[in-house]
This record gives sequence, structure tokens and C-alpha cells, in this order.
Amino acid sequence: MIGIVDWASQRARMIIAFIAMSIIIGWAAYFGLPKEGEPDIEIPALFISVPFPGISAEDSERLLVKVMESKLQDLDGLKKISGNASEGYAGIALEFEFGWNKIKVLADVRDKMTQAEAEFPSGAKQYSVNEINFSEFPIAIVSISGNLPERTLLKSAKELQTIIETLPEILEVSLSGHRDEMLEVIINPLALEAYNVSASDLISVVNNNNLLVAAGKIETSQGAYAIKIPSSFDNPRDVYELPIKVNGDRVVTLGELAKIRLTFEDRTGTARFNGKDTIALQVVKRKGFNIIDTSALVRQQVFDAVEKWPEDLRNSVKVDVTFDQSTNVGSMVRQLEGSVLTAIALVMIVVLASLGARSALLVGFSIPTSFLLCFILLGIMGITVSNIVMFGLILSVGMLVDGAIVVVEYADRRLQEGIQPMKAYSDAAKRMFWPIVSSTATTLCAFLPMLFWPGVPGQFMGMLPITLIFVLSASLIVALIYLPVLGGVTGVISQFFSGISLWLRSFSYLARLCFFLISLFGLFISCMQLLNSDYIFISTGIPPFVKSLLAVLFFVTMATMVSIAMGAISIRNPQKGISGGYKRTLFGHFTKFIVGNPIMPLVAIGLVSFFIISTFSVFKANNNGVEFFVESETEQAIVYVRARGNLSLQEKDALTRQVEDQLLSIKGITAVFAFAAEGGLRANDGGISTPLDTIGKIQIELAPWGSRRDDLEILQEARVKMSGIPGIKTEIQSQDRGPAQGKPVNLRLTGNNWNDLKNATILARTKFNNTQGLIDIEDTLPLPGIDWELNVDVEAAGRYGADVNMVGAMVQLITRGLLLDTMRVSTSEEEIDIRVRLPKDQRVLSTLDSLKVRTRDGLIPLSQFISKKVVPRLDRIDRINQSRYFDIKADIAPGLLNEDGAPLNANERIDYITKWIVEDRPFKPNINFEWAGDTAEQEESQAFLSSAFAAALGLMFIILLAQFNSFYNSALVLLAVVLSTSGVLIGMLVMDQTFSIIMTGTGIVALAGIVVNNNIVLIDTYSEYSQYMPKIEAVIRTSEARIRPVLLTTVTTMAGLTPMMFGLSLDFLNGGYTIDSPTALWWKQLATAVVFGLGVSTVLTLFLTPALLALRVWITAGAYASLKQLISLGMGRNSKSSRDITLASLSKKLSNPILLWEFPENDVKSQENMKPIHQFKQIKFLKKNNLN
Repeated sequence: MIGIVDWASQRARMIIAFIAMSIIIGWAAYFGLPKEGEPDIEIPALFISVPFPGISAEDSERLLVKVMESKLQDLDGLKKISGNASEGYAGIALEFEFGWNKIKVLADVRDKMTQAEAEFPSGAKQYSVNEINFSEFPIAIVSISGNLPERTLLKSAKELQTIIETLPEILEVSLSGHRDEMLEVIINPLALEAYNVSASDLISVVNNNNLLVAAGKIETSQGAYAIKIPSSFDNPRDVYELPIKVNGDRVVTLGELAKIRLTFEDRTGTARFNGKDTIALQVVKRKGFNIIDTSALVRQQVFDAVEKWPEDLRNSVKVDVTFDQSTNVGSMVRQLEGSVLTAIALVMIVVLASLGARSALLVGFSIPTSFLLCFILLGIMGITVSNIVMFGLILSVGMLVDGAIVVVEYADRRLQEGIQPMKAYSDAAKRMFWPIVSSTATTLCAFLPMLFWPGVPGQFMGMLPITLIFVLSASLIVALIYLPVLGGVTGVISQFFSGISLWLRSFSYLARLCFFLISLFGLFISCMQLLNSDYIFISTGIPPFVKSLLAVLFFVTMATMVSIAMGAISIRNPQKGISGGYKRTLFGHFTKFIVGNPIMPLVAIGLVSFFIISTFSVFKANNNGVEFFVESETEQAIVYVRARGNLSLQEKDALTRQVEDQLLSIKGITAVFAFAAEGGLRANDGGISTPLDTIGKIQIELAPWGSRRDDLEILQEARVKMSGIPGIKTEIQSQDRGPAQGKPVNLRLTGNNWNDLKNATILARTKFNNTQGLIDIEDTLPLPGIDWELNVDVEAAGRYGADVNMVGAMVQLITRGLLLDTMRVSTSEEEIDIRVRLPKDQRVLSTLDSLKVRTRDGLIPLSQFISKKVVPRLDRIDRINQSRYFDIKADIAPGLLNEDGAPLNANERIDYITKWIVEDRPFKPNINFEWAGDTAEQEESQAFLSSAFAAALGLMFIILLAQFNSFYNSALVLLAVVLSTSGVLIGMLVMDQTFSIIMTGTGIVALAGIVVNNNIVLIDTYSEYSQYMPKIEAVIRTSEARIRPVLLTTVTTMAGLTPMMFGLSLDFLNGGYTIDSPTALWWKQLATAVVFGLGVSTVLTLFLTPALLALRVWITAGAYASLKQLISLGMGRNSKSSRDITLASLSKKLSNPILLWEFPENDVKSQENMKPIHQFKQIKFLKKNNLN
């Protein structure tokens, strides 16, 4: 495979053409890719709803929910089934495993529901199956408010709705805060009695006359003619003139018995925007369209439509566009683009300072080229550019230049030896081919397991590994194919530029300096033009593509001029004489100190081990706890107004208005949508359930970040002001970016005995109330309140020929009305109800006492066979996996400490309550408990990241074995992962951060693939050197030869992420900078993990890896065979003890040796005593056969 480098260098012109095509196509792909705030997440879940007017919660559970559960429980891939039985309604939520076959599942669900529907009692409406997609939320809210009649506001809103929905980018526009129309028939009960008309008569007459009868067709020899009888209602007069009864010779119409008017249904809620009645249009875009462009188009369409309205209407109606997600997305894209450019600039500065201008430009070239190749792949895959993709690019900046730096650094050394540029770069690419491939493969191994991350967090973070895989694969092509060719070509061009620089040296230094400054200013202008195509060409009519092409040419020209000018003004040092021999560097001396004797490797290993153990111990005692996802700046929030009791709509609205007024008085809140009772805007709450005792929901939008106070300060002021309102509780839920999170402490109790389950929930709620650190506590127990129950004496009613259906029809006359039929009118696109009911003053409970029903025995008062009584309210029963359940939820109060002085967190409180449940056993045996909500997802993500970490290490180990064919060397490379983990903990302590399972965990997994690259380069070089020099010297030479590329790759990666670690983002287009913006807060923990983990790991690697390589050498040499041998070798090879051991070792290799001593002739005393002396001339070892 190395031959591909020679193949590419021999076809330089073709490779240059490929480079140009990659840049042009990639640039077009980036501008063509849709921009999103967050990735589209499709949840594998379905929701089935079955309306059943009038059914109680108990009957809904028994007759509807349990029937559906029994049919649906056998679906393939079903993960969880939840049920909800309410008054007049039944619902089933089905959650499947990710990777489901949606089409097949939908078909299976409809088949099962057809079977269940056959067992439903009569009266159940047609079921509906709805998909759950948390990504299809409004991108903007268009509100229409003003002191105008409701019908005028609704007409204007529907007009805008029609205009916006015609845009191809828009999926739907739904209305909120409006009421549907209805035809109200207010009947006079005395007239009904006088004309002997019953409710069933009204229904029968309306149904029989509101028809479109297709009578067929007549076929004759002259032709075929269709016959139809149009008799459907299309205006109120049709109903008014409807004949009801014949009284003698006169026909009694419905208009004589009732007042008929086209009106609106009764209010079930109120809606206001900034204190004024409003109708809101929720604009949802289609998947795959650019949110920024779509939002701008919607604003333009609304503006154009409003301009066409009559002047009086424009002056009376206020149209606002708020909750615009494109504002946040645009800000996010600009900040992340600034972060990418900042990272590129810092990387180039580091390389420029180390390798020079040409090498810096080559390394800098590899960054945008890899990005553009990545954009081509993203475009082919149909992936949109989201914040996850953008951060993947930032994270890859330092990693993708590793290969380029290694190639350029080695080529730079070859150029200094006098090798031609093309051959120097080709040799560098071939020499570093396998180390680069291996290091890239190991990095990819760290991210490959993340592709299988389950759950919503996995869907949310899934684009990160995909982006990194694309970018790193592209960087491999750039480093091994593009860069050698481009380096060789630019090397030749550089020689030409050097000639020009040499010619410019004939001019004065001042002239050359002026030329350099002018060129540098031109380079700055070209960079700004490259970033902003309208920087120079303002309103020139030049197409954008031509502007971009001119900007690239301008930049290349100015960069060439700067390179020539730098060569012209550089001060050349006089050449020094050439000295022979090898001169050891300072780092070489340090490495020799560590590896030069067998004692220091043990000392080095001991110091590093002590450092790691100490780091883990200090972190355990001083950490800030664990969180599931990072906390970000609040841009939007929901305020829940909670109260209990049988409150009317007017009472709920009055309490909600008090909260609304307080919120409007807070500086920093720009938009307030208030909804009392029912209603509200769709928001990405991740499926988090609304508290059951909610009587009002207020959705607020804060002023743009940077122009307001701190969000925590604003929300705290809101809490303080709302706490003074009597009779209610309020709760604020921030709509943070990222996977939506509910309350972190969520205890779920399950069981089938209602009373036992209820009592257990009361006990658990009491425990929650008495537990320190838990706030905003709520439960799903039945709300306190009363209902009126009407009991029909069926036997008594039967005597009069009445039945329950007849009674129910009469009772509906005093509630929302008896539904007669539906009709279409010109003012509505959908069918409206025709309802008959009593006048408003008679729609009270006491009317039942006087209301009469017509039977065969005449008019009989309902009071003859019905009775009323008050019963406790039970309007909801929740079920999960075919068992009833109650939830108790709570948030964690910030800033509190537990008994041990550690910060309170959700996991600590969960452990505390779990211990109470297990040890005290407060519940009956038939009650089970589990921790739901974030806890389940947190455990799932934590388990996956641990498995992904282990899988990444396994894959990397296999790749390293393939390269080194050594278990010891492979294990030595992976040791850097452990070292990096200690660096992560240090970073969290220094930056005072909480351990985020999603972000910090992702950083640790990513580090596993990054930190091993340094060890791969070191050990690969050591393997080469050890073949032709002593192994200890090979260790020292390896450290000296590879410290520069190792430090460069490390510093560039750290430099690329350092701005994100500090939350710094530079605005290259408009100038200025931001710190801790909402986007930057997302990535601080992940960036901190990588920066500190890589930095500490590199320092320890340069210290520990040579020690471990030398340790094996000393073990092989037998340095640790005994303490005496260890001490002697530790004192040096020329020490007395070392020479003695050497002699003893050599003597063991001889068979029956004889030792002959030669003494000086004048030493008579020694000759007499025959004692060895230390001052001898020589020692001869003679074998026995040589003595003969």
C-alpha cells in the first residue's frame, strides 16, 4: 500500500486537479447543506388514542386500556408499553428499540388495534395512531393580537396560515389560542314540552335531512345522466328552516323552537401574548431545509401579507414573530465557525513557530481540505450541519493535523539534508505511512462504538462520531496523498520564490520592510474577504460563487507575496563550522538520566503510579458530583402555575394573569405567552409530563444572550416575585438545548391494589418532603376535588319507557350540548358541530330537578328515576407494563452539601431514598419500586460508554498487535489511556466542573483514541533504532528524535480546543469576542476533558514510556535478578561491584577454569603468601587443555 505514495507523486498534475476539485465541490457542499440547531431525532415510539365521550377513568381502564394492552403486548421489538385511562379518553404509548422497522411496526399495530376495536363497547370513537418525533417543533411563533372581535383575529390568522403553508419549506402551521366554530341551537324547554319534541326527535330530523344522496344514474340511448340529491347543510338558515313537527296544517321549524346562531365552542382555556388576547401560529419546517433561510422566508411572507391588509386592520392588529429558533441557530453557527477558525489559527501559529512558514501553510492547508472532503461526504449522506457536526469539526482540528505534522516534520529534516522537495516529501510519507495509518485507525476505533449508542442521547450525539470518522478518513488522504504532492510542488515553487526574495535583497531594508507590511495588510484583507464575500464586493452584482473564487485567488496571491517578503526581510545568521559526532540534547540527557541505569525506571514508574493514585484520591474527595447532561444558558422556559380544587376557568385565568403580570415586569424577559387551563405552544420538553395540578402554563423567551443579565438571576427574580402570590405554586422548567431532561429524582411505584399503591405513594411523598435538597416535588396521585355522579334507577326508568341513553341526552343539554350532526360553512375548512342545549342561565345542576323527558306516559321529570351524589374525583389512571403506577418527582436544590460535605446531587439523594426503602421496608410486599426518568437513561448511557470504552481498547489492541507484533509494546501504548483519565480528573478539579455522563464520558472515550498516537510514534521509532544500536541508546535517541512531532501534535490538539475549554469564541466577521455563550457552555466539559487529558498524558508518556522500554531491557539483562546485581548496575558499569559481577558471569561460562596471577617481580611478600592483589597487570583464563 505504500506504493500509492509513489504512484501519486508520479502523477502530480492529476493530484493537483483532484485537490482543486475537492476544494470547489466541498465549498459548494458546505453552503448547500441545511443548517440546524440540533440534530433531527426520530423517537421509536407510537401513541394510540381512543376517544370515548362520557366514559369514566375506571371504565376506560377496564374496557379500553386493558383490552389494547393484551393485544399489543406481543409486538416485536416492544420495549415498554404505557397506558393512560382518563374521563372520556384512553391512550397507549408504545416504546420500541432503536433501529425499528417503522413501516412494519405501524402495520402490526393497526392489525392489533383492529382486533382490539372489535372488543370495544359501542360509543368508542375511531382510534388514531400518532408518531412521536421530538424534532418537529415550531421554528417560530407568529402571534396576532389586538382589541378586535375574535372572528376578525381568527380570519386574519387563518389567512396567514394559508400563506405560510404554501411554502415548500413548511410542513405545517397550527393554530393555538383559538376556538373552533359551532352552530349553536339554544332550545326553549317549554317549547319542547308544548310541541312534544324529544332530543331523539331532533337528532333524527337533523341526520335525515343533512345528507348528500347519490341516487345513481339513468342510462338511455341519448346518454347516461347521474342523479344526486344535495341536501347537506351549508349555512345556518338550512338548519333554521328544518321542519320538526306538523301542528295541524302548519309545519313547525327548528327556528321556532330555538335560537340558532353561528358562534364558537365554549372556552376551555385562554391565550394571551404580552398581556393581550392572541392567536398563535406555530410554524414547523420540513426536514432537510435550512432553518435560517426558512425563518427569513416566513418573516418576509408575513410582512408582505400584513402590508396588503387594509390600513385600519394593520393599525388595530399587532403581528409579532417570536421564539425564532433561527436566531439561536444563526448565533450558534457563527460562534462555532469562529471557534473553528480560531482553532485553525492557533494550530497554524504553533506550527509556524516550530517548523516555519512553508510547513505551517502545508499543515494549515490540510485542515480546510479535510473539512471540505467531510462536507462532500455529509452531503452524499444527506446529513445536515448541526451543532454536533460543528463541534465534531472543532474536536478534529488538532487530531487531523497529526498526520500532516509528522509528514511535514520528517520532510523538513530530509530537506535540511539536501534532498529534493518531491523526494523528501515522498520519503516522509512512505516512512510514516504505517504509523499514520495505525494512529488514525486507533483514533477511529475510539469513535466506532459510539455509533451504536442507544436511546435519545445516542441519537443526539450520533453525528459526533460520524463527523469525526469522515474528517479523520479525509485527513488520511490529505496527509498521505495530497500533502506529499503539494509539498513537492510547493518546494519547487519555494525555490523560485527564494530567488525573488534574494533579488529583493538588493533594495534597502526599509523598502523591503514596507513591502512586507503592505503584503501583510493585503493578506488580512484577503482573509476577511474569504470569510465574508461582501467584505470588498458590496452591492456589485457579482454572483456569490465568483466572489468566493476571486477571494481564494486574492488570498493565494497575498500569501505568496507575504512569503516572498518574509524571505526578503529575514536576517540570516552566519554559517557555523561543521562539527562531527553526535551531540545529545537537553531532553536526551534527561531521558538518559531516567533510563541509563536499572534503578531510575523503577523510580519513574513509582512516581507516576503515586501521581495517578493521588489524583483519583483527591478527585474522590473534592469532586462536584455527576450530572447527566451539561447545563446551558436558558433561552426559553415554561412556568407551570399549580393549584388544586374545583376551579372554574375564570378562577384559573385570574391566577394565571397574576403570574403573567409579575413576569412581564421583569427586565430581560421579552415575550410571554400565557395559557390558562388548556392550551399552550408545542415545545421540546422531551416528553416530560406536565404536573397534574397545573392550571396555567406560561412560556417565556429571554432577551438574546449578550444583551441581558445572567439567566439564573432573571429566573431567580421570577421565582421570588411569583412566590408572593397566594393560593398557587409555581415551577420553572428551562428548555435547555440538548436531550430534554425531566426531574432527576423520579421514584415510580407499581402495583395493582389501588389502596395499597395510594398509601405507599403518600408515604414516599412524605419522605420526599422531609429529605434535604429536594425541591419542586410533585406526584401523580389523584387530585383532590369532587364530581357529581348521577345514578339512574333503571327499573324505575323502565316503567316509564325511559333508558340511560335518553337520560344522557337530556343531561347534555345543560353541559356542552347535545351533538345533532356536523356541517360545513364557508368560514371554516373543517366540519363544525351542530349542538343543541338550553339557555345559559338554565345550564346549571339544579335544572335537572325540573327537566322533563318525554316517554310513552307523557312528560316525566328526571328526578323521578335519577339521584345525585358527590364523589371524590378520579379523572386519571396511569399504567406501565400492565400495572398501575404513581410517580413522585423532585428537583435538586443547588448549592447544598450533604453530611460528608460533598455537593448534593441526584444520585446521592436516590441512594439515600433507596436505602430507606430497602432497610425500613415501608411498603407492602405487593408494591414494587424503580427509578424512572433521567435515572434510567443515565444508567443506560453510563453502561454504554463503559462498554464502548472497553470495546475501543480491544479494537486498538488488535490494531497495535498487527503493527508491532508485541504484547508488551501494545500494552505500553494503551497505558496512555489510563494516564489520560487522571488528566481528565485534574481538569475537572482545576476548572471546577461537574462530571457530565454525556460530555465528559464522551471526552474520555475520545481520548482513548487520541492519546495513543504519541506512544505509537515513539515505539515505532524505537523499533527501528533498536535494530542497529544498543537498546538503551535507542530509547534515548527515540525520545530526542520524536519529542518535536509529539509535542507539536499534542499542542495543536490542545490549542484547537483551548478556546472552547474557556468558552471563548472570536467573531472574525464583525469583530469582538464572546465568553461562555450558550453554545460554548455545551462543550466546555468535553473540551476540558480532552485538553487536560491529552496534556497530562503526553507529559507522563514522555516520562514513563522510555522508563518502561528501558525496564524491559534491564530485565532482559538480568538487572533485577538480585539486589546485589541491581545495586552494582545502578552504580555504573565501571564500578568495582559491576566488574566483579561481570567476571563471575564470564567465569561460569568456562569449563574447569584455572586462574593464574602474575605479580610484580619486586613484590616478594605477595609471592610468598600467594594472595591476590588488586593492582595486577593482567588476568588470564586458561583452559585445562592449554596447560599441557
